[in-house]
Amino acid sequence: MSSSSPRASAGDQAAVAALTQRVIAAWAYHDADAFADVFTEDGTMILPGIYRKGREEIRSFLVDAYANEYRGTQVTGRPVDIRFLTEDTALLLTRGGVLAEGESEVSDDQAIRASWLVVRQDGEWRLAAYQNTPAVHRLPTPGATGR
Repeated sequence: MSSSSPRASAGDQAAVAALTQRVIAAWAYHDADAFADVFTEDGTMILPGIYRKGREEIRSFLVDAYANEYRGTQVTGRPVDIRFLTEDTALLLTRGGVLAEGESEVSDDQAIRASWLVVRQDGEWRLAAYQNTPAVHRLPTPGATGR
């Protein structure tokens, strides 16, 4: 294999990009099991201030979140870049965010950019690591006190 990016089949590119739709669908039904199943058994999910490792921790986090702070919400996201690092590993970059009940557009406060490290295991593409960050960068005001 050369040191340049491997060529991916159209099917593999589509399967990696489709992970975003699996996450959106799982969230639409607030289905923590379906959401966690997108990850590898030891996958990681990093959100601002949150780190969860493994499907069970991810599932447990979402059960609670869907009942509380994410009640009634939806998510949206779309790929902005897909790079295959090997034949069985890809980096998927997305933009999206959380939609509050009744919203059709992601607010600036909820907009995110995300990195998805995707691996093929037993013929299926899964998330090995997911991390997102707010899309809007705000520098702290010098001398301001935190809340």
